[in-house]
Amino acid sequence: MIAARRANLLASAAVGLAFAFLLAGCNQGPQITQQAMPTIPPMGPQFADAGGVNVAYPEFQTSAFPYRGIIPSDADNPGQPRPFLDVASNGRLGHSSPRGGVYWEDVTYNDRHVLVAASPDFDIHSRGDLVIFFHGNEATLARDVVDRQQAPRQFAQSGLNGVLIAPQLAVDALDSSAGRFWKPGALAEFLDEADAKLAALYPGASRGVFRRMPVILVAYSGGYLPAAFALAQGGAAERVRGVVLLDALYGEQDKFVDWIERARDRAFFVSAYSKSSHDQNEALRQSLAAAGVETQSGMPDRLGPGVVAFIDAGDADHLGFVNSAWTSDPLRDVLTRVAQ
Repeated sequence: MIAARRANLLASAAVGLAFAFLLAGCNQGPQITQQAMPTIPPMGPQFADAGGVNVAYPEFQTSAFPYRGIIPSDADNPGQPRPFLDVASNGRLGHSSPRGGVYWEDVTYNDRHVLVAASPDFDIHSRGDLVIFFHGNEATLARDVVDRQQAPRQFAQSGLNGVLIAPQLAVDALDSSAGRFWKPGALAEFLDEADAKLAALYPGASRGVFRRMPVILVAYSGGYLPAAFALAQGGAAERVRGVVLLDALYGEQDKFVDWIERARDRAFFVSAYSKSSHDQNEALRQSLAAAGVETQSGMPDRLGPGVVAFIDAGDADHLGFVNSAWTSDPLRDVLTRVAQ
């Protein structure tokens, strides 16, 4: 424990020193990604109608960004922890993304909005679930999660009683960074704030109503990274009763294996994939078999404790996977099987 605390202190000190040097006037760096400020529709903490679904966009203090911490080292990221914001130019801080170049904090990593969506038929007095949705790369909440992927509509049509919650990750960027979800305890903090925000949106319900709701994590594409760290060290793994990966297994295999081994008696795991993540899913399945975990092929009729299922969607298009994969409206299909 002493060694761990010392390591954390050293890492924090390194981040502080890095910011000091960056802000001192570093005017040269790697290739800069030119990125326009996204057009954001009117957002607020109160529900509005979006195609028959109640949606709101409150700001969270515990959302993924802004984040001025470190990128932790692990099996997929060997070496020493390093500052997330590692570029400075003309007073601006940025992050050098391996695939997207440099993205600036004030444009890409500064949006605290969180999409909250629920059916008008949501019953706060009945058993419910909180579904946390981690979107993929090059996405915004309104344009992509709501309009393009139709996640709120699919959620409402599934019949699952509950609330869909989607934090804005890197804004419209080719970047899977987890932000605050890299921090130990971040999922617990996020859920605690979500419970409070939902109680404000539903005056007839206390905060405790939402605190008692179990959680289902859904990740699409690059959303695998915050999902993996949320499961591994988010501080609320015991509250998670299901994990759904939608063509999202691009790394952190060890974290998913560890969670499945620990939670399979009380939770379910589903991973659906196209050719894009086929090999990673096969590797995960082999690791689970080696650990004595029984898996199945295809989508079961009902999703509950003990189910570990893999769905090969063949030639499905990765970019449209949330809309059409092994079936149309795959998010609705999965959550309908949870609701039964």
